[in-house]
This record gives sequence, C-alpha cells and structure tokens, in this order.
Amino acid sequence: MGKYEAVAQELRALDANGEMFEQHVPDPIRPEDLLRVHAREYVEQVLSCTVPALVAREIGFPMSQSVSFRAQCATGGSLLTAILAMEYGVACNTAGGSHHARIAQGAGFCVFNDVAVAARALQAMRMVRNVLIIDLDVHQGDGTADIFAHDASVFTLSLHSEKNYPVRKKASTLDVPLKDEMEDEEYLSILKATLKTVLKTFKADIVFFNAGVDPHKEDRLGRLALTDDGLQAREELVFDFVRNEGLPLAGVLGGGYSNNLRLLAKRHCILHRVAAKYL
Repeated sequence: MGKYEAVAQELRALDANGEMFEQHVPDPIRPEDLLRVHAREYVEQVLSCTVPALVAREIGFPMSQSVSFRAQCATGGSLLTAILAMEYGVACNTAGGSHHARIAQGAGFCVFNDVAVAARALQAMRMVRNVLIIDLDVHQGDGTADIFAHDASVFTLSLHSEKNYPVRKKASTLDVPLKDEMEDEEYLSILKATLKTVLKTFKADIVFFNAGVDPHKEDRLGRLALTDDGLQAREELVFDFVRNEGLPLAGVLGGGYSNNLRLLAKRHCILHRVAAKYL
C-alpha cells in the first residue's frame, strides 16, 4: 500500500514548479458505476466491509474501511483519468490497474476492476463506443478479460508472463504469453508488432493503458527481465502508437512489487514522465 503515497511524493518532487503536470483529486466512485461491472452482493460487501474471509483471502488482505475507501478512490481516479484523457489527449492515474477483480469478487490484490468500471461509465455517458485496453502488467488481466468476454465493443490485449499468476487464465481478445527472462529488445519487438496489428484492426474511441512495472528484472513477482530503459521505451512505444492515431490515452499504474519503495515509485513514475511529453 505504501507505494501509492511514494508515487505521489515522487511526482511532487519531479514537478516542484508545477510545470509538468496538472494534478486532480478524484471523488470516490459511485455505487451505480460499480454495479455496471460488479455483482451487487460483492459491491455491498466491500462498501460495508463485510467481505467473506475466503474472498478476502483471494484478494490478499482483509476488507477494512481504509482498504474499501482506497479502492473507491482508485476507481474514481481511473474514471476521472479517462474523462481528462478525452479532454487533453492523455492523463494518468497514480493508482489503478486492478485487473484481477472479477464480476463477483476481487482477487490478486485487486478489489474493484477500475478500468472496466471506467470503460462502462464512459459508454453509459455516451462519451465513447469502442474501448481498447492495453494491459502490459506482467500478470494476465484475467478479470478484465472475463468481464468483457462477450462484448465486441471492448478489445482486451494482454502481454504477460506465460508461467506467472494467475494459474487459470481467461481468454482476452488477444493474449500474448511471454517466456521467462525475456529482455528489452525481444519484448519491444513483440509489442511493436502487436500494437501495429491491433490498432489497424480495432477502431477504438479511447485507450486504457495498464503500465504495470512488474515486468522489470528486479521485481519480486515478475518473471521477465526488462530494465528501466526498457520500461521507458515501452511507454514511449504505446504513447507513440496511440497518439499517432489521434486517440485519447488513459494510463493506470498496475503492478509493481519491491521492498525498496523509492526505487519502485521512480519506476512507476516513468509512465507520468513519458505522458507529460504528450500534453
């Protein structure tokens, strides 16, 4: 949990003069927005902090008031990020990317599927019709894939470590499983070819980008071998492809696991530093 404050502190230090970023504070997500994606029983359990022990175990922590409120704010943040991206071209959350949360419950440190909730809210407001989700977290976005399994208006793309969590994966619109210890050059080559194909075949109105940094070679829960330079090149590749198509891009934090919070925060902030170049 500590990484979120560390990311905010790092961004404030990066932009001490207020010239790189414009910061916005989201409202907690509304229950009616959550209910477009998640089962009513589960939403009520999270909001009232009565999540059953077995579900809490799958999520990875007990449901307290602070955990519930953080999940509501992170999800509200992804919706605000998407709305700002529609206005400015790019915007990034300092949280979000909870892609293991499914319709009926959370899992894998994910309470609400913030990107799915934001996508559905934009569609309900008739701001967009078609949504592309580029998920580059090291773990497959199984929750997102399952939520949109029968919805042709949402394209889910997941590049992930083939042998990593979750054991039982769900079918995304396009899955690209990657071998262990893959390094920068091969990863970026695969990503470039994949993005070229997807953006040519699917006509999106907005792109969500899960920029998890757990593909990094030093990540505790990753099995890939990207460097800091590789992550920056990855972000630049995504932004170049998406913005060259004239599409708004909403970035979310995704996964990243390290005992060194300062280094981890710096790694996550690569997303925001790259995004600032496109404002």
